[in-house]
Amino acid sequence: MAELLTASARELARRIRKGDVSSLEVVDAHVAQIERVNPVLNAVVRERFEEARVEARRADAKLARGEAVGALHGVPCTIKECFALTGMPNTSGLLARKGWLATEDAAAVAKLRGAGAIALGVTNVSELCMWLESNNRVYGRTNNPYDPARTVGGSSGGEGAIIAAGGSPFGLGSDVGGSIRMPAFFNGIFGHKPSSAWIDNHGQFPRAHGEADRYLTTGPLCRKAEDLAPLLRILGPERALSEPKDVELRGLEVLSVTSGLTRVSDELLSAQARAERALEARGARVRQEEIPLLKRAIEIWAAMMDAAGGPSFSELLGRGEPISAAKELALLALGRSPHTLPALALALVEKVPRLTPKRNAELLALGGELKRELTRRIGQGVMLYPSYSMVAPRHHQPMLPPIHWGFTAIFNVMEKPVTQVPLGLSGDGLPVGLQVVAAHGNDHVTLGVGLALEEDCGGWVPAPRWT
Repeated sequence: MAELLTASARELARRIRKGDVSSLEVVDAHVAQIERVNPVLNAVVRERFEEARVEARRADAKLARGEAVGALHGVPCTIKECFALTGMPNTSGLLARKGWLATEDAAAVAKLRGAGAIALGVTNVSELCMWLESNNRVYGRTNNPYDPARTVGGSSGGEGAIIAAGGSPFGLGSDVGGSIRMPAFFNGIFGHKPSSAWIDNHGQFPRAHGEADRYLTTGPLCRKAEDLAPLLRILGPERALSEPKDVELRGLEVLSVTSGLTRVSDELLSAQARAERALEARGARVRQEEIPLLKRAIEIWAAMMDAAGGPSFSELLGRGEPISAAKELALLALGRSPHTLPALALALVEKVPRLTPKRNAELLALGGELKRELTRRIGQGVMLYPSYSMVAPRHHQPMLPPIHWGFTAIFNVMEKPVTQVPLGLSGDGLPVGLQVVAAHGNDHVTLGVGLALEEDCGGWVPAPRWT
C-alpha cells in the first residue's frame, strides 16, 4: 500500500470511487504512517483515528449502496489545530486554552468534510499562529521530516511536516504572514495562499478583525499540484475558479525577482534560475528585475497590520488583558513563563508603529505604492520570488535575525494570490522552491505555472527516511 502514501488526493478519490481500494484501506495506510513518523516529528498533536475508521466504513458502505458522493469521498486529511474541528482541541498553542475542545466545525473544515474528506487529527502550530517555528507550551516543537534538527516553519508547520512525511495527502492551513507558504517551502510540498477575501476564515482562533480579515487567508497544503484547484473550489464560494491546465504558458509574462530584504542563498537562486529556464522552454517571456520597495517588506507589513485594527497580540496572549511582555521575559529566563520567546518578542515590539505615527503613515503610503507597482509589473502574468533566504534553517536559527519571513509576509497585505512550488531537493537533501505570485483573482495562473514547474523541476520528493 506504499503507493497510497504518495498519491494525490484526487487520485485517491478516483480509486476509491472505482472500487480499486476502500476508504478504510486508505485511512489505515495513512494512520500507520502517522504512527510511524509522529514520535520523531510531533506533527499530529491530537489524533482521531478510531473516529476516522468509523467514517471510512460509512463512506465505503455509502459507495456500495450507489449513493452520491463528494469530490473527496473517503479521502483522509489533517487539519491545522487553530481551526475548530468538532470534539478536537482548538488552543492555537496557547497554554491558557489547554483543554478547550471545539463544539462545531470551522467554515473551511465543514466544507472539506461536506465534500467527503475524513479528518485524521489536528496538527501543531506556533503560539497563536504568529511565528515560523511550530513550537508552543501545549504541544512542544515539531521537527522537519528531511532533518529533525531543522524547523518545519509556521504556523502551519504540523501540516507541512506530516504531509511531506506521507502521513496525509492534504491539509488545511491559514496564512497571515507566510504561515502556509513557509511550512510548504521548508517541507517541500505545495501550498496556496488565495486572493484575499475568497475563503471564509470563520471558526479560527485567533480571529482576524476588520481589514486584517482580508490579510488572513485560509488555504490548502498538499503533496501534488493537481490537488490545489479542486481543494480551492471546495473551500471557496460558488464562483468558478478558472482551469489552471488551460493557462497558456507560451507568451506568458514572467517577472523574476531575487532581491529583497536580505541576501538569498546560492542554492535557492539556482533553483529559481532552473524554474526560469523551464518556463522559457515552454515559451514564457521571462525578465529579471528588481523591486527596491521589497526591502521594506517587514516595515510595510507591520504598519499595515497595525492599521488594520483588532485586539493586540499582547491582549490575545492574555485572553483579553494585555500581558506585560517585560515581566514575562523575566519569568521566561527563570523557566516559569507559559509563553514562548518569539511570542513575547512580538508582544514587546508590536507597539513600535504606534510610537511613531508619522513614520507609520509614511509606511502605509509606501504600502499603497508597492501594491500599485506589483499590480503594474506583474500584469496578467506571474512573478517568481524566493520564499525565504535559505533552505530550512536549524531550530532557533530564525531568531537570528528575525526578519527573513518578510519574503512571504508582504504578499498578505498586498492581497495577491501566491502558490508555493517545491522544486525538488538541494544537494544536502533539503527542499528548495519558490513563490509564484499573480494579480488579485488570478489564482488559476499561479496554479497553472505550479503544474508546469512540478512536471519540469521535481515537485515534492518524499523525505527519504520515511519512504
